[in-house]
Amino acid sequence: MKNIAEHFLLDPEIIFLNHGSFGATPIPVLQKYQFWQGELEKQPVKFIVRHLLDHLKQAREILGEYLNANADDLVFVPNATFGVNIIARSINLKPGDEILTSDHEYGACDNVWSFMSQKTGAAYIHQPVPLPITSLEEIAEYFWQGVTPRTKVIFLSHITSPTALRMPVEKICKRARQAGIITVIDGAHTPGQIPLDLEAIEADFYVGNCHKWMLGPKGSGFLYARRELQHLVEPLVVSWGWGENSPYTTGSDFLDSLEWWGTKDPSAYLAVPAAIQFIQEYDWDAIQQECHTILEQAVHSISDITGLEPVYPVRSDLFNQMAVIPLPHIANLSSLQAKLYSDFRIEIPCIQWKDRQFVRVSIQGYNDWSDMEALLVALKRSL
Repeated sequence: MKNIAEHFLLDPEIIFLNHGSFGATPIPVLQKYQFWQGELEKQPVKFIVRHLLDHLKQAREILGEYLNANADDLVFVPNATFGVNIIARSINLKPGDEILTSDHEYGACDNVWSFMSQKTGAAYIHQPVPLPITSLEEIAEYFWQGVTPRTKVIFLSHITSPTALRMPVEKICKRARQAGIITVIDGAHTPGQIPLDLEAIEADFYVGNCHKWMLGPKGSGFLYARRELQHLVEPLVVSWGWGENSPYTTGSDFLDSLEWWGTKDPSAYLAVPAAIQFIQEYDWDAIQQECHTILEQAVHSISDITGLEPVYPVRSDLFNQMAVIPLPHIANLSSLQAKLYSDFRIEIPCIQWKDRQFVRVSIQGYNDWSDMEALLVALKRSL
């Protein structure tokens, strides 16, 4: 695998093992991002009023091809959490309705549904998926035990944040469609980490980040809505794009009401094709596989240090370029994270999930085994 570290602005004095939090953007993509900012500032009226919709359409078409989705079923949003807010506020929830999720969800999106449950009287149900776990089929069966006749919405991460666990969203979305349950999938960690085929998943709504594993600029994400349910989607911000008399129209109510919500810098969205191009210029399948191989070795080696069993099989499709490895109980987990950074210059999150503690390791193409060796030394000394 060709190490691509030279294409990133990451501090060479820091061992960066936390790509999963905010990503890192290659220099060529940043340059394209800055190009679009320059184009905007040369003639803002011309850029925004006369050309922006065309620029966005071209970017959506490239993104749609990458995700195997129709460009008119996609709209850019600042991040996945923003997209979850749009959908959660658009669904007509009532007292007695249930929103079913897992106990592995990202805190900000958990907050969205908790807020909506308090506002509407619907119940937000966390179905336990215990660790360790051995297969996607096992996860699906655990999760589906939470479905009741009152389940109106299933909200589920494709790859979870606190446990880096890949969820069987394909199986769950198909089963939910048959049961008449709306599915909302949080793919914040998915694009760029594993192949993503939106048509095959058959989710009703899918949100994702372009700024994480896809390597796009910060502030670039997307919302996908199945054509038959786009009429449900309401804008978080009502602006010129909404209504029959909109002066800026694509011909799609879904796109018009969400794409145009006041003056903003669209450069991050327009640089997404550059991120896709960067990925395609390298043998990204090989990079992903090498990253996974390094991570497999890391899971095995850290487990040897701690004496604790992994939470998923070391050789499995339950994790990809990000994994959690159990830690022995530490009274002050944040102090360990701070020590790894201050004493060893390693940027890595230590995570509390229920009564378990983990170190979450992300491996991107700019990492190599020497980064893992440094982490192993640091954990041996710190634990």
